Amino acid sequence: MTAMTDFARECPPAPTPEEATAVLDAVVASLCEPESYQSVYYRRASGAPMPSVSAMAEIMERLRAVLFPGYFGDSDVNPKAIAYHTGSHLDVVFRLLAEQVRRGYCFICDRPEMECLGCDALSLDLTLKFMSALPRVRALLASDVQAAYDGDPAAKNQGETIFCYPSILTLTHHRVAHELYKLGVDIIPRIISEMAHSKTGIDIHPGAHIGERFFIDHGTGTVVGETCVIGDNVRLYQGVTLGAKSFPKDASGNPVKGLPRHPIVEDDVIVYSGATILGRVTIGAGSVIGGNVWVTENVPPGSNLVQSKGQHVMFTEGAGI
Repeated sequence: MTAMTDFARECPPAPTPEEATAVLDAVVASLCEPESYQSVYYRRASGAPMPSVSAMAEIMERLRAVLFPGYFGDSDVNPKAIAYHTGSHLDVVFRLLAEQVRRGYCFICDRPEMECLGCDALSLDLTLKFMSALPRVRALLASDVQAAYDGDPAAKNQGETIFCYPSILTLTHHRVAHELYKLGVDIIPRIISEMAHSKTGIDIHPGAHIGERFFIDHGTGTVVGETCVIGDNVRLYQGVTLGAKSFPKDASGNPVKGLPRHPIVEDDVIVYSGATILGRVTIGAGSVIGGNVWVTENVPPGSNLVQSKGQHVMFTEGAGI
């Protein structure tokens, strides 16, 4: 009881309602000064709303139900009802996604005019083109599922990788985002990628080109940059970085956007945990990159790169690590 009394004596007196109101009024006034908010304020002259993360979450859940029927969405779907199951989801996806694509263009647009310059028609056209790519997306994801099953002895069956593995969740988002990215859709692909990043800790930019049978074992902390090109049957482990080494700048000192600056990883490469590969270097087909290795130069095909006594040692006998 004495301790509680002593603690109470140390507490400052509670502010009066008038004092609290005065402090809050001062904070509001400060935050409403134009110089305080203008660099972080968003409002289009047309009043167009921003893209909706909740709408994008619904789109991705419906797409997962279509791409992996029975695993997500209605678990009772059967072959007789699959056409209805697929069509009903895609009907909603088409309408929701076209609206989000349009909002994405409005978000990026720097035109001061109130009139939309054909963005509605463009959004519908690009969304329809994206929908046409879904069979290819499913085929790629099926190859990723097989790679996850083949590459992890702990996997009991392919269904476990679909339902549980962060690699498959991330690649589902990436395969969708990449198709939209290729179509030139603004902002929406990045939102889709970051939704998966926040859940899994795997950061794949939607611009990265990834071939068939790709698997990220464990996954947490893996980074794949925008201009990466990854071949078929590539496996990465947790903590791998495929990043940029430098950022060229223009005459005004601003970073030059869009230049190839990330690695090319050819077919049948394995990169173990903690490895860092930077710059537009090529990791040759069939190579194995050991854990915690730092790579900034090309690696010939069939190489084994390991770290020994603080030094990088390259072996080309072709034996795995």
